[in-house]
Amino acid sequence: MALKFISKRTYLVLFTYAVFLGHLCTGFYLPGSYMRTYSTGEEILAKVNSLTSIETELPFSYYSLPYCTPSGGVKKSAENLGELLMGDQIDNSPYRFRMNVNESVFLCTTHPLSEHEVKLLKQRTHDLYQVNMILDNLPAMRFANQNGVKIQWTGFPVGFTPPGSKDDYIINHVKFRVFVHEYEGTGVQIIGTGEEGMGVISTSDDKKKAAGYEIVGFEVFPCSVKYDPERMAKLHRYDQVDSVNCPLEMEKSQIIREQEKVSFTYEVEFVKSNVRWPSRWDAYLKMEGARVHWFSILNSLMVIFFLAGIVFVIFLRTVRRDLTRYEELDKESQAQMNEELSGWKLVVGDVFREPNHSKLLCVMIGDGVQITGMTVVTILFAAFGFMSPASRGMLLTGMIILYLFLGTGAGYAGVYLWRTIKGTSEGWRSVSWSIAFFFPGIVFVILTVLNFILWGSNSTGAIPISLYFILLSLLFCISVPLTLLGGYLGTRADPIQFPVRTNQIAREIPAQKYPSWLLVIGAGTLPFGTLFIELFFILSSIWLGRFYYVFGFLLVVLMLLVVVCAEVSVVLTYMHLCVEDWQWWWKAFYASGSVSLYVFLYSMKYLVFDLQSLSGPVSAILYLGYSLIVAIAIMLSTGTIGFITSFLFVHYLFSSVKID
Repeated sequence: MALKFISKRTYLVLFTYAVFLGHLCTGFYLPGSYMRTYSTGEEILAKVNSLTSIETELPFSYYSLPYCTPSGGVKKSAENLGELLMGDQIDNSPYRFRMNVNESVFLCTTHPLSEHEVKLLKQRTHDLYQVNMILDNLPAMRFANQNGVKIQWTGFPVGFTPPGSKDDYIINHVKFRVFVHEYEGTGVQIIGTGEEGMGVISTSDDKKKAAGYEIVGFEVFPCSVKYDPERMAKLHRYDQVDSVNCPLEMEKSQIIREQEKVSFTYEVEFVKSNVRWPSRWDAYLKMEGARVHWFSILNSLMVIFFLAGIVFVIFLRTVRRDLTRYEELDKESQAQMNEELSGWKLVVGDVFREPNHSKLLCVMIGDGVQITGMTVVTILFAAFGFMSPASRGMLLTGMIILYLFLGTGAGYAGVYLWRTIKGTSEGWRSVSWSIAFFFPGIVFVILTVLNFILWGSNSTGAIPISLYFILLSLLFCISVPLTLLGGYLGTRADPIQFPVRTNQIAREIPAQKYPSWLLVIGAGTLPFGTLFIELFFILSSIWLGRFYYVFGFLLVVLMLLVVVCAEVSVVLTYMHLCVEDWQWWWKAFYASGSVSLYVFLYSMKYLVFDLQSLSGPVSAILYLGYSLIVAIAIMLSTGTIGFITSFLFVHYLFSSVKID
């Protein structure tokens, strides 16, 4: 009966799987969002995101300024965990379009501006704040000429200050150009997850329903226009107005001044495009300096592979020569050789001696395994297109979820190393709890300090108290239990047996010509060489509001970084053993982990020389705080890679030598 039951259940699973495959075979997947078609005249509502600036990096709510509000009140869109942490606040807006209907309409006239509103508008204008609008999940794109170069931006400025003028002007008229592609139902299925959730559009039975127009582009042209307040007072929302040519004379622009009434209007033009819906993000993902980017990355890869290859070949030849010479000798000659020669063979009785602060080492290795696993899986998914920019905050949300569920691996690795070093499982619970709270605790402290700064600035980037409780709940309900489970599994696994016995009395380490920490810090330069070019583009995408979507190259750089970290740590460990320095544990960790120091220093260099637009101590503190979190994560990850490789190397090296 049991076999029959299992058989039936297996058939049921296989049938469900076959049905699912059948669905996939008749459709295609578009990562990040799903297509929506509109019929002619159908209403399309635009949304607004937080106001952002590359000068302050402090996001503010769109409705913190005296803009027109929707008739039914302001309603927030559903936001995921990543959006909340990044400070996104997506709200509805009064901007309403009708598919394929070109029109110029009146929106509203504000009450006379108060002193506080004028001060706020001027401050946001001087800080170069941008209004970010979203239509059908596409951000508004603007093109500007700067020094004869056409530059692409998302959003449009709150206002502007003409050169040589003390007056500020508000952007109160916006021309929208919506690019649409005519779509005819073909019976395919489009499956994906976007900000509206899971979506499936039609099958062959619904061709007519699926046919229509899809939005493939959204451009904005802002300008400032001074209107007659008395004439505008007679208009109602969405009344038609005359099309406006953006004035070049400042007398015809709307100045920001107390008791001024500002009238907001907009016009929309629909333009047919040959761009298909799956390619609509291509215009946003074109990175500046692409040719320099590719050639620089390729050059860096070639240089690092060349250097790593030389180091690896030399290292292999040296170790093999030592082992071959040692094994060819008889016992009497080996004993004589041990007395006469110095080097790694003389620390055989101390090489596996318990390191200082062994518990901390196990905790850091456990967290490093967790961070490394999260990074690899995230970049792998992103490289295959599962982290679309259309799904705002999905990258950060995915990283957090992965980190939580990889707690099992962290607990297992940390406790397994603890049991290997100690030879007993006693104290594994303390190690597991420490692993669960070590890195999250550091991040929590830094974010709390930064959050108080953001609260003081009334920024939407501040993490709400409710989100704090959600994050803590996720930590205690998912990560901590899984870490304890991993720790328990680590106690059940057979520990690694050391190939040699440890002497009771520690061997004295000879005086070194150069301090060992100098070598350890210098070792981080080689892994940093694989990172620094890609690091520039990543920092630019984060702090200058650009899209980063070359995850394929990032995956290659990550793989190269893992190889170089492993090689550097092994070579440095071998060098220390050759000078009879048996305290290799922490040095192996920091040999590759020291790359984080160079990452942090490079971040400071980027702040001073490349991010010159960033102004104010608050913005600098936020930048350095986030950079410190990233540097600590890189240290734990790269240090873990180097340590594990060095441990396996040392174990193999001394297992290869037969010692009585």
